[in-house]
Amino acid sequence: MRRKTGIGAAPDKTPVVLSLKDSNARIVYALDTNAARAGLKTGMALASARAVVNAVHVVEADLPADRAMLDVIADWCDRYSPFVALDPPHGLLIDITGVDHLFGGEQAMLSAIRRAFRDQGFLCYGAIAGTEAAARALARFANGTIAAAGDDAATTAPLPTAALDLGEKDTHALVRAGLKTIGMVAERTRNELMARFGKEMVFKLERALGLREKPISPRRILPAYAAERRFAEPVVSEDFIADAILGLATSLTEVMEERGQGARLLEASFFRTDGAVRRVEVETARALRDPAVIAKLFRTRLDALADQLDPGFGFDLVRLAAVQAERLVPETVGLDAKPDDEKEIACLIDRLAARFGSHRMLLFQPQDTHIPEAAGVAVPAQHADDTDLDWQVRADSEPPRRPVRMFAHPELIDVFGASAPDGAPPFFTWRSVRHRVVRAEGPERIAMEWWQTYDHKPERDYFRVEDESGQRFWLFREGLYMHGAPERRWFMHGLFA
Repeated sequence: MRRKTGIGAAPDKTPVVLSLKDSNARIVYALDTNAARAGLKTGMALASARAVVNAVHVVEADLPADRAMLDVIADWCDRYSPFVALDPPHGLLIDITGVDHLFGGEQAMLSAIRRAFRDQGFLCYGAIAGTEAAARALARFANGTIAAAGDDAATTAPLPTAALDLGEKDTHALVRAGLKTIGMVAERTRNELMARFGKEMVFKLERALGLREKPISPRRILPAYAAERRFAEPVVSEDFIADAILGLATSLTEVMEERGQGARLLEASFFRTDGAVRRVEVETARALRDPAVIAKLFRTRLDALADQLDPGFGFDLVRLAAVQAERLVPETVGLDAKPDDEKEIACLIDRLAARFGSHRMLLFQPQDTHIPEAAGVAVPAQHADDTDLDWQVRADSEPPRRPVRMFAHPELIDVFGASAPDGAPPFFTWRSVRHRVVRAEGPERIAMEWWQTYDHKPERDYFRVEDESGQRFWLFREGLYMHGAPERRWFMHGLFA
């Protein structure tokens, strides 16, 4: 909870509570230290809180804003560990396995985190334990406690049963039974507790004692490789930031080279001193492990940002991560080898995608189908998969069998005049213009792929036709022609010239 300052704020010693409407009644949703010292508790009726403390300052709770703020705080906590998970409505879980030594140990790390929150005006409770349930219980009822490895049960045993987060009804039942602490509850047999409270309660108890563990889902994908640089003084210079990215790319590629990996998706995170975090991603068409090329791509990407990277009062941490990596197989090049055209094209695609966006760099790929409109598909060039299919190449003297411009969706046309049963119409109207057919070739019958859809789709009879002005069109008749059958619909599907 952050205490408001300025106009409209409560005096320093006035208790402050957040109010929320629940079941047609106003309750206390959150409170500050002054309100807690005055005897107020979360969940109690607001009328009861006013009866206990007459001068309480009430503020309407804004749950969407609280969640948005929690997301911002979680982004900021990425500076301590990439494994950050939300523990709504007010908490965060940070996995510090293997990173606490970077901050001088667990005690120094916990103190630094709590001090940083306090400097931002937040009321923060924190603890360190082997499981998320034990850490949550210690943070709420033994603020600042650090449980030694394998000592969660002894550390959480003195805590009240409310630390198990069982709900008001079960907690009250435990207290009435004389079980006032977690240690006293743990002395009961598992079958006894399960018969009275259910297996979920036993599961929570074992997690609080460090006997079992519940998987934690990080809010962001953990990178395959990462390197970061912290600055003693905040930096704002673009050249200095570019040099930092080059240095981080060098460190990152050295590790990937040892493991035969290359990066396909890179992310640079810029942490400002005021808590704001800005992330910039760069994708590559092929696995990349060249630090100079990586730095150049990020420089291009930063220059092309619509909203420029605002350093504010400066960045105190820059992190470069390979979010996606894949095996990079070294290529053997002979003495008479020519420059790698595919590699140069991939580099060009990466540079253009970094400037204009990967969704704007498209590549047409052939598909294994005979349906005209599905024969080719446009995919992002950086995400195109290798395929054995190839485009059909026609001889120079052979007329094109497919139009130069093919419509994504065939357009309905009106036909006039009598024609042969399997022939093209003598007249048709398309887009309010009437055309007279002077030459026609066809039909070319194409059946739909019935095995890929549950709905029946009629066959198509395609015709290449030319009108009196020399324009050439690609028409088709829907369905097979049968004597006595109702008139079939005609469609325009493309233009040859």
